[in-house]
Amino acid sequence: MAQQHNKLLPCKSDGICMICNHKPLESEIVSCRTCATPWHVPCLPLRPLKIFDWNCTDCSQPVDVNHVTDASAPPITCSLVSTIYANENDTSLTGEERAKKSHEVYDRSHKPPFENNNKYNDLYGIFYSKLNCTFCLHLPERPITTLCGHNFCMKCFEKWIKQGKNNCPNCRAEIPANMASDPQINTQLETTIQMAISESVAHGKIFVTISKNHFGPIVAENDPIRKRGVLVGDTWEGLMECIQWGAHFPHDSRIASQSVYGAQSVALSGGYIDEIDHGNWFLYSGSCGNELSGNKRTNKNQSFDKKSDRKNEALRLSCEKGYPVRVVRSHTKKRSSYAPKAGVRYDGVYRIEKWWRKIGKQGHKVCRYLFVRCDNEPAPWTSELSEDRPYPLPIIEELNNAIDITERKGDPSWGFDEEKGCWLWKKPPPPSKKLVNVNPIDETKIKVDVEKARKVSSKIKDKLLKEFGCNICHKVLASPLTTPCAHNFCKVCLECVFSSQSYIRERVTQSGFALRPKKNIMKCPTCSTDIVDYLKILKVMLNLF
Repeated sequence: MAQQHNKLLPCKSDGICMICNHKPLESEIVSCRTCATPWHVPCLPLRPLKIFDWNCTDCSQPVDVNHVTDASAPPITCSLVSTIYANENDTSLTGEERAKKSHEVYDRSHKPPFENNNKYNDLYGIFYSKLNCTFCLHLPERPITTLCGHNFCMKCFEKWIKQGKNNCPNCRAEIPANMASDPQINTQLETTIQMAISESVAHGKIFVTISKNHFGPIVAENDPIRKRGVLVGDTWEGLMECIQWGAHFPHDSRIASQSVYGAQSVALSGGYIDEIDHGNWFLYSGSCGNELSGNKRTNKNQSFDKKSDRKNEALRLSCEKGYPVRVVRSHTKKRSSYAPKAGVRYDGVYRIEKWWRKIGKQGHKVCRYLFVRCDNEPAPWTSELSEDRPYPLPIIEELNNAIDITERKGDPSWGFDEEKGCWLWKKPPPPSKKLVNVNPIDETKIKVDVEKARKVSSKIKDKLLKEFGCNICHKVLASPLTTPCAHNFCKVCLECVFSSQSYIRERVTQSGFALRPKKNIMKCPTCSTDIVDYLKILKVMLNLF
């Protein structure tokens, strides 16, 4: 049994254990699930029982260092990882044989270790919670993968570097100067994440019985599972859960709409600097044609005038007809004091009372809409217990310099009934031409749908995992690596490519005199980038596998 130590020290950035001063094998290393710091297992006073769900002493309760581990304590067990590591360390096999054997093992299991997590058991969960950016805790936008195998948003990474930091915030490994000054986007990972989001929306389960162009509140009749509907103040961890309850369907747009039908919902996410939020009313900027996803990426400079077409026309139509528009606010709307502290929150229905165009802060015309709250439930930020009441419209100073000012002329479709004391449909809502989601109470239908969804989900998972695959063997990544040029490979595959080459090239003259050795150039198998320095470290992307 390995000698026990009272000291609790991890491995350094170069992989050397700070206790025994030796560089351990990868099979002897366990990484903290919170800070991703590597630890040498034989030097730990208590041997972890599992590898994927272990916290180091800095991130968990204090450990009794005087406790001596029982010799019968089982070692770290993970059949897939252990088998792959055993294959890699088998010197009797050639590089190609090790790669083939590892892939056979991986293909047989073909189940990521986090697939049993009930919280993230959908397609989106293949990546969510495993590849999240350390800073914003969301799936990385324009992902940067460091040489130590951790992922960050481009903006978060650049902000970290601008603060003068030159080490990884997860494992404290040094970030090379060329990566700090010119980080490369991991385009393969970015594409796969977007595919996962799209497929999750397409095949994820919707819990309410409404069509995607449903106007107004989602009431108890539309909620066969909980029998209560979507209530004001309901909050979800992310947009994907919000979509499952129908509050706002699009995952890649701030506006749910059809130009000839109207707008059903909008998301306030802080993407436009012209927007002003006063809680019970706000000024909203329409689509400018280069809208992406209603998150940090929408903070781009506007390059042309906005026109009243497509989504903007749908908002104008909802203004003219007086349709109720569902509103969700995201915690990313930093400029609003009414935004939730975390996640996405449903804030009720609003009506668009006016719309106009003006020159925005970026020098181009923007479409502007005045939203006023008109819901039967009190707002989440108020202590009132009653519904909204009609009140005079606020004075909007920017209307003095606006053009194309338009307001509703006829009676609204959604209005306040004085006798009943509530908001309701004064005119029938527009008929939907889209299919209504199947009622999940039908048990026979559930069994058929579940089996069909399971088959579809399995195929899409295979597709996603292979999309984020090795650029050499074109299979699912086993012990994934990301090079400085942001290309992804299996560790064994990359080692195989350069197994016959040395880092240093000896040189001699024609007369036999030795010259100074020269460093070999080893180009990435996908591009012409020299990765010889990276081949000396080869850090596995720990937070994925």
